[in-house]
Amino acid sequence: MIAIVARIISILANLIVLLVIVDSILSYFLSPYQPVRSALDRIIFPLLVPIRKVVPLVGMFDLSPLILIILVEILSSALISFLNAL
Repeated sequence: MIAIVARIISILANLIVLLVIVDSILSYFLSPYQPVRSALDRIIFPLLVPIRKVVPLVGMFDLSPLILIILVEILSSALISFLNAL
């Protein structure tokens, strides 16, 4: 049972990372009003807002997607390690 929960956490973390990467790449090429991009923005934007409040822009670069990916990886690793320790 614990292995199943750990696997689900791993899959969700990988999915979030993939969505963040795809959303970041599409933001350079597609209009914000394009349906695929707006759907991704509705999923990812709520996760990026708290990070953007804390981390300022570096020049014209937004580092919040990178920070979100790092936080998701750290959190998922910690949760999986905790579950494996049970």
